[in-house]
Amino acid sequence: MIYKPPQPKLLRWIALFLIGTFLQFLFYIPTPVLSQNSNSCSNITTPLTSEEQTYARAAWQYFVKNYQPATGFTNSTGGYPSGTLWDMGNYLMALNAARWLNLTDQADFDSRLNKFLTTLNSLKLFEDTLPNKVYNAATAQMVDYGNNPVERGLGWSALDVGRILAAFNVIRTCHPQYNDWLKGIVTKWQVARSLKDGQLFGATVLPDNKTLLVQEGRLGYEEYGARGYQLWGFSAPKAIALEPFKLVEINGVQIPVDSRDFQSTNANNYVVSESYILDGIEFGLQGELADFAARVLDVQKRRFDTTGQLTAVTEDNIDQAPYFLYNTVYANGTNWATITDTNQPYPQFRSLSTKAAFGWRYLFPDNAYAQKVFDAVKDLRSPDDSGYYAGIYEESKQPNKALTGNTNGLILEILYYKARGNHPLIASTSASVSTSKPSENTSLATPANQSNSTVTTPIATPANQPNSTVTTPIATSKPTEVAVAPIPPVDSPQPSSNLKLDRSLTPVERRYAEAAWRYFQANYHAKSGLIDDRSDFKGATLWGLGDYLAALHAARSLDTITPKEFDQRTRHLLGALTKLPLFAGELPSRSYDTRSLQPVDYGGNPVPEGNGWSALDLGRMLAALYNLKSCHPEYTAAVDKIVLDWSYLRVVREGILSSATVTKEEDGRYLTRVNPEIRLGYEEYAARAFQLWGFNLDRSAVGGEYQTASVEGLKVPIQRYRTDTNSKVNQYTVSNPFVLYALEFGLDPKMRSLFEPIFQAQAERYRRTGTLTASATTLIDRKPYTVHSTITGQGESWVALGDDGQPVPKGRLVSTAVAFAYHALLPDNKYSQQLQEGTTDLYNPLVGFYEGFYETTGKTAVGFTSSTNSMILQSLLYNVTNRQPLIRPTTMNSLWWQTVSKGNSGRGLPNTATQQTKLTSDSSGSYWVSDSEKTHLVTGTK
Repeated sequence: MIYKPPQPKLLRWIALFLIGTFLQFLFYIPTPVLSQNSNSCSNITTPLTSEEQTYARAAWQYFVKNYQPATGFTNSTGGYPSGTLWDMGNYLMALNAARWLNLTDQADFDSRLNKFLTTLNSLKLFEDTLPNKVYNAATAQMVDYGNNPVERGLGWSALDVGRILAAFNVIRTCHPQYNDWLKGIVTKWQVARSLKDGQLFGATVLPDNKTLLVQEGRLGYEEYGARGYQLWGFSAPKAIALEPFKLVEINGVQIPVDSRDFQSTNANNYVVSESYILDGIEFGLQGELADFAARVLDVQKRRFDTTGQLTAVTEDNIDQAPYFLYNTVYANGTNWATITDTNQPYPQFRSLSTKAAFGWRYLFPDNAYAQKVFDAVKDLRSPDDSGYYAGIYEESKQPNKALTGNTNGLILEILYYKARGNHPLIASTSASVSTSKPSENTSLATPANQSNSTVTTPIATPANQPNSTVTTPIATSKPTEVAVAPIPPVDSPQPSSNLKLDRSLTPVERRYAEAAWRYFQANYHAKSGLIDDRSDFKGATLWGLGDYLAALHAARSLDTITPKEFDQRTRHLLGALTKLPLFAGELPSRSYDTRSLQPVDYGGNPVPEGNGWSALDLGRMLAALYNLKSCHPEYTAAVDKIVLDWSYLRVVREGILSSATVTKEEDGRYLTRVNPEIRLGYEEYAARAFQLWGFNLDRSAVGGEYQTASVEGLKVPIQRYRTDTNSKVNQYTVSNPFVLYALEFGLDPKMRSLFEPIFQAQAERYRRTGTLTASATTLIDRKPYTVHSTITGQGESWVALGDDGQPVPKGRLVSTAVAFAYHALLPDNKYSQQLQEGTTDLYNPLVGFYEGFYETTGKTAVGFTSSTNSMILQSLLYNVTNRQPLIRPTTMNSLWWQTVSKGNSGRGLPNTATQQTKLTSDSSGSYWVSDSEKTHLVTGTK
């Protein structure tokens, strides 16, 4: 926005103030609320240094000195009572940061926010649609940019609306008691009027007094604004896409530039720092935007290398006419242009921006140039303690003494971002919204993969085999979507599950449940009834579909979804399971295209004959199907019919689980090989699931002798001693299968002896190093795509491994799902409480929880999966069921058991119609245990 200097209109201001004060009494003012610190926004993992505390206090003083008590607003520039919706968003971000950085107390925070929202709720809107472009901060009257009252207003800015919507989201997340108030304000505004053809549209008043809608936003700010809209359910797909853009070489760097220039659109296509900084600290820079931001920083370094002039350019107020300039990397065909909003050049006033320097320093903490520009401005404070100056003029080397809410607000946001361990303030939408058309053949990802595979992106289950042959994705036409009919309506569908809850979810827990369920809404295929294992791949495994079924049960039990939605989705999924082509006519293949239901390999390429089966995936599905029968018995007949279509002759052999892989020989033949499953934790979990159905798996179930390694002074299991195979595939220990086992089956004494040292080693590492640790297999959006953050792996402690067994430097992640699970299982443990505080708000409100965050940087690890969001839902359900195993016993009088009793099925069914596991209880709790368990667990140290 263009800001003009204050005009001497004191009498008019006083009159308007009195009128505004009187009018406030004519409107209903919502009851003030008191914020409660009920989430992890207060979790300061990287406290500010003493120097940084000085920076923060200085920036906050700007808002203290420019506060307007009559309205609750703050001045956009020092002493000048005017402000846009963008400025109001800056203030909300600054106020939130000040609270968590302890620059203000709770009473002052609530007082300020209540006054602010009261005034905001009563603002006169442009054409009763959206807030005017600018208001008098002292009176809340609509004004022009000279702060002169205008009865009709100037129009609205869609970008400013996007900015305040992002700020609203931070407030409702960190202070949920204000959520209803904020929702009421957004509902009152006609936000949809600013959207058209998938883009953002502002409104302006023409000379003939007509209103014209004008497309707003160019590369950088357009995407940022659209993300703010998206947080509140308003979609602008064209605005959030990066196109149209081109690359322009500047100082040897290819810089992304919006293709729409000033000459053809009368709008500037400037490239500045601030849009990328805002995206980084609020949403997390991911994908192409991360690359673009790095280029924009690098080109400014290159200019310094060439000219010796420190460069950190962005838009800023200045302390002389024309008062507001865009200092750019590029604008309207000119490199390093400094222009007004009307494209008038002012190169003599180009400046080094304080807020840009702060932003680059904390977004790229290891970048030497970012540190250099930061050092130049870090002490650029007003001597009268009024805040930070806007920057330093390049030509005169004198301070640009403009004091603004934009500069000081962004500094506070940046310091709060740092204090949170570089966690973005808002769960990012950048990962869920493609910056270009997504590939139709993106690969899946999983907890374990094939060592000889040539594909670089693994699949989302622990089912892969060491000798399978996989090809890289190939270009194919888009698969035909298959419409699958749900199974017929079941008799007497139940309004709720048979599972009895001990208590209701708290408001915060409900918010988490709703966020986790978003994944299954965003990745649902309405035609096939299937869910993608991960958000960037159109494919599913039986493990992923088991996750989905478990999530369905949890969501219904928690009343996150209605009985109608649960029934429709469940019947649709069961219908799809009946249509999946079986490998060799025996069992479901390892992976399927979720649109065509045809088998695909781990590169996403069609394999019409299938690529084997996974006993682990099958176990995951059998556990979920068993529990569906237990808690929703109306589906029993349909479930039994599905599992009786499968043949178990080769998956259960001599008391152990085996999986099939397909290999391609040198002569071109494809051969099937069946080998025992040995993945630590996963084998034990799947075996317990098979036991529910009567299969004898005493050699795969938990028990026997385990080899251990010493980690943090604890004996952590690394593998089972066994003679049935000498395979060494995927030798690593992670938490995932153990916490899933504990949630669903409880901790029997044998599993507890494995579970406890695994958890305790992670807690001890945190005690020793201060590094939050939730070791797990997680999926990310870049190579190596699957990261095993191990407790021990390949003979080393705390190593991050790719699926190829190679170390991933600085790749360790803190798993969101595992953190939730540990807290559910061990709610009174101080370390599990620390884990939850560090991960609970790592979600995107539209597509679910992220996989976690990086241990070294604190940055969010982008990746959305059914496994993570399912485990979070199951953890929340476990919390409210008095911490009983989620899998409950079912009736033995059903088609499955009747068929087993008949014998001679030719399908490898159990020999007797008796479960091989039972639910029992003792002083340690309830758990499932093998009927035949007689041996003691023995461990040996490596």
